[in-house]
Amino acid sequence: MQPRPRSIPEATVARLAVYLRVLATLADGGRSTVSSGELASAAGVNPAGLRKDLSHLGPCGVRGVGYDVDLLRDRLTRVLGVGRARACVLVGIGNLGSALADYAGFGTRGFEFVGLFDASPARIGQRIGELQVRPLDELEDVVAATGASIGVITTPAEVAQGICDRLAAAGVGSILNFAPVTLAAPAGVDVRKVDLSVELQVLAFLGQQRVPAEVGESA
Repeated sequence: MQPRPRSIPEATVARLAVYLRVLATLADGGRSTVSSGELASAAGVNPAGLRKDLSHLGPCGVRGVGYDVDLLRDRLTRVLGVGRARACVLVGIGNLGSALADYAGFGTRGFEFVGLFDASPARIGQRIGELQVRPLDELEDVVAATGASIGVITTPAEVAQGICDRLAAAGVGSILNFAPVTLAAPAGVDVRKVDLSVELQVLAFLGQQRVPAEVGESA
């Protein structure tokens, strides 16, 4: 995996990925240029923050004109290292794992699942898209054969650490963890945690905070 420039903060990298998604949509719609205000609005940030983020890429806009959609998209693609297909494996074919494995949007963004794995005999052999679910015993062989660099974990919490250890030992350098547990990974292995229950709780809190204001406005 091509490393990102260490001078770019992780939070900025996350926003750059959002800008890339917006630019892809604009390009698909035939747009050739976009203003900083429009790009910022579509990405959910303010224009000053957008310009600060993009300053990490060097000069890339024209005052009074905005950004060339294709050029900025290409630059972000190179910086984020998604210009070529990334082989991914997914472990845990429950409802969430199956949905992720069947989502076509990953392929259009340069991520390709090359192996799906589960411990349940009932799930082994099932076909999702073009892949069959394999037994966990074959995990290391598939990683070695395909050069998979990204692992996605959607297992129950109690087995996630063991899967993380196996992925890291097999040479997977990046892990996306959906299991509700914090994983420990060796140096050189990046782990990103996605906890859907926490995100829902945050939304519930934000919604609750709005209630007094809304009641006051209607009084």
